Amino acid sequence: MVLCISLATARQLTVQMMQNPQILAALQERLDGLAGSPSGYMESLPKVVKRRVNALKNLQVKCAHIEAKFYEEVHELERKYAALYQPLFDKRSEIIKGAYEPTDEECNWKADEEEELTVSKKEEMKEKAKLEEEKKDEEKEDPRGIPEFWLTVFKNVDLLSDMLQEHDEPILKHLQDIKVKFSDPDQPMSFTLEFHFEPNDFFTNQVLTKTYKMRSEPDEADPFSFDGPEIMGCTGCQIDWTKGKNVTLKTIKKKQKHKGRGTVRTVTKTVPNDSFFNFFCPPEGGNLDEDSEAVLAADFEIGHFIRERIIPRAVLYFTGEAIEDDDDDVSQNREGEEEADEENDPEYDPKVGAIPLSLTTQ
Repeated sequence: MVLCISLATARQLTVQMMQNPQILAALQERLDGLAGSPSGYMESLPKVVKRRVNALKNLQVKCAHIEAKFYEEVHELERKYAALYQPLFDKRSEIIKGAYEPTDEECNWKADEEEELTVSKKEEMKEKAKLEEEKKDEEKEDPRGIPEFWLTVFKNVDLLSDMLQEHDEPILKHLQDIKVKFSDPDQPMSFTLEFHFEPNDFFTNQVLTKTYKMRSEPDEADPFSFDGPEIMGCTGCQIDWTKGKNVTLKTIKKKQKHKGRGTVRTVTKTVPNDSFFNFFCPPEGGNLDEDSEAVLAADFEIGHFIRERIIPRAVLYFTGEAIEDDDDDVSQNREGEEEADEENDPEYDPKVGAIPLSLTTQ
């Protein structure tokens, strides 16, 4: 007897089966057992062929070591160009904190042609700007530099704003600059983030630092896992808090009942408090629990993001323009993933929705 089942019926049965917890559990157990297991093809090869494959592996290890040297030279280039960027970043800092007033020529920014306004609209905006300027003159308002520049940057970036607490904001209003310093040529690869603060009532430090130690060499135990420099650990710094101003700690009151006498007393305890400034006291390496490992992984991501994106493009995160670019990149990546999923779908017609190679390799 031949059993014929339509495609629609087969799909319906599959959906019903996948909704059965017992079937799902059995399937997951089977997949777990297959994870990382070889296909069996290598075992079927003749000994002489396996010997040649081993030679290819040894060549691959040598490639990994050459790649490590490549990244070391990239680090040298980063150090070289950091010195070229620094005068521009220093001038940026001077403008932000009000130590330097840019000239009219330096402030002249030509808008994109797509954003040009009509003549009437321009006149209307000029008149409005004139009235606002007159109002400011009457009120004698002359803010120094660009107030709350770095705090605004932090608020605009989700990765950083998630770390901010309300009690952090008054402190970050005093943040004047963030710099990155690379390790010297004869030292192990690392970079240090420097947060420069003006004098404030919260702590006496002028600079808070966070150093990330890196490694750019294949692991002898697993050389094929090498994929460029890795952050191996990080160290923060001690913050010299003014008495009563430490936002990384909070005081709580808890009632305790005496076992013998039955009396109740109130005990005051100091416990850790959520704060951006915990960033300068990361978990120490070694045997970490899952929560600490997650915190450390997030810390690495944040440090890398500040170094690679925030410091070089701070003004664009202040205005929000860089955030729009980041969102566009994310949406493009998601579209690429969705298109790839469609291609893997059995019903996907490649003649209708072929994916350009440039999208799949981004």
